Amino acid sequence: MSVLSLSVLLRPTTRRLVPQSLSVLIKTQRSFSQTFQPTNAVILSKLTRFEYERIRNHELDDDELKTLMLERGSDYYGLKARHSRHIEIMSHVESQLQNRGIRTKVVSRANYSGESLKGADLIISAGGDGTFLLGASKITTPDLPLLGVNTDPERSEGYLCLPRKYSLNFGKALDKLLSGDMRWFLRKRIRIIMSGKHANDQPVQLLDQQLSSPEFRFSEHVREHELHSSPSTVAKQQPNRVLPVLSLNDVFIGESLSARVSYYELSIDGAPTVGQKSSGLTVCTGTGSSSWHFNINCLQPQDIREILRIAKDKTDLDIPYKDKDLVRCIYSKFNKSLYFSPTSSKMAYTVRDPVHTGMYRVSEPRGFAHRLNIRSKMWDACLVIDGGVSFQFNDGAEATLEMHDEDVLKTVQLD
Repeated sequence: MSVLSLSVLLRPTTRRLVPQSLSVLIKTQRSFSQTFQPTNAVILSKLTRFEYERIRNHELDDDELKTLMLERGSDYYGLKARHSRHIEIMSHVESQLQNRGIRTKVVSRANYSGESLKGADLIISAGGDGTFLLGASKITTPDLPLLGVNTDPERSEGYLCLPRKYSLNFGKALDKLLSGDMRWFLRKRIRIIMSGKHANDQPVQLLDQQLSSPEFRFSEHVREHELHSSPSTVAKQQPNRVLPVLSLNDVFIGESLSARVSYYELSIDGAPTVGQKSSGLTVCTGTGSSSWHFNINCLQPQDIREILRIAKDKTDLDIPYKDKDLVRCIYSKFNKSLYFSPTSSKMAYTVRDPVHTGMYRVSEPRGFAHRLNIRSKMWDACLVIDGGVSFQFNDGAEATLEMHDEDVLKTVQLD
C-alpha cells in the first residue's frame, strides 16, 4: 500500500468533533467512597509534527531542516514552539505524579506496546485525541484506566482528554482522581474477528509506514497487476482470529485507493448477505459517532433549504424554505440525532457513496447493528482501526464485528 493511499485513511484527529450536546447522552458513575491509588503510571508521548519532520529528514542538520521547512511554506517557528509546549506539559504531568509517590515511565509512540504496560495501573496519554486512541489500542483489559492530557490546549480541543484547564494544572486533576472525586466512564469498543484470507496477517501502523516508505503513486496498479498475473492458488482454510486491537472510535473497510470502487458482501444482525459496491464501509461506536460517522452523514443548511423548496413545489404547501430559523432548527435536530452514547452496545454503520445499479442497490445506507459480517471481494483493500492500524482485507477475507462487555475501556471524567 502506498503512502498516497494511506493519506486517505489517516484522517486528522482535529476533525473528531464532539458537541457539548453529546454530554447529555453520557451515563457515568461517580465514586466518593472509593479512592484510586495507582503506584505505577505509563505516560504515552505523542509524536509532534516537529519530531515527525526531524525523523523524516534525519540527514539534515538544524539549519538545513529550518531552511527546508521555510522554503516549502511550513510554519517552522510555530511547530517548534508547539513541540516545546508539549515537552513542557508532559514534564509537568510527570513531576506531579512523582511528587505524589507514583512511579512513572515515559514511552514514545514508537516504543508503545503491550509489553510497556506490564505492571502499570494507570496509562496517561500526553497529546490529543490521536494519542488517546493509540493509548487505548494496547489496553486489552477493562480494569486498566486511560487518562488523556491535552498537550496543545491553545490549538486543540482534545475531546477525549481531560478539560483543557487541567493541562497546566495537572496536580489538581490528580488530586481529584486520588480522592475519588471523579467519574469512571466505561466506553464500549468493537471486537473484530477475522477469518479466511489474511486472518493471520500482521497489522501495519500507518504513521510508521509514512515515516519509512517513499511515495509510489502507481503502486496500487502494480499491486492489481500482480494479483491478476500471479498463478491461482487455493487458499487453505484459516481459523478465526480475534484481532489484537479493539476499536474505540471507528472501523473502515474498503479499497486502499479511494478512487476505486469497493466490492463486498454484508450481513447485518444475521440477515441474508447482500452484495454492495460503494466507497467503503465505516462502523463506529458511540465514542466515534461524533467523528467520521458524523462528517459523512451530517446535513448542511443548503441541503435543508433545497429539500424544503422541493417539498413546497411538490405539495403546494406554504413551506418557508428561506426561513433561516427553520432551516437552523431542522439542521440542528437532524445532526444531533447522529450522536449516540459511548456506553451503548450498538454500532452505527454507514455505506459511503453507495452504487445504485440494476444489480446493486443499498436500501439503508446507514443504521445500527449489534453484529456485522463483511466478506471482501476487493483487490487492494484494508480494514483500518481508529485511523491508525491497518490489516489487509482482500478477496476471500472475512470480518465479524461485535461488542462485548469485557472489552470496555475504563476512562476518567472530571468536572
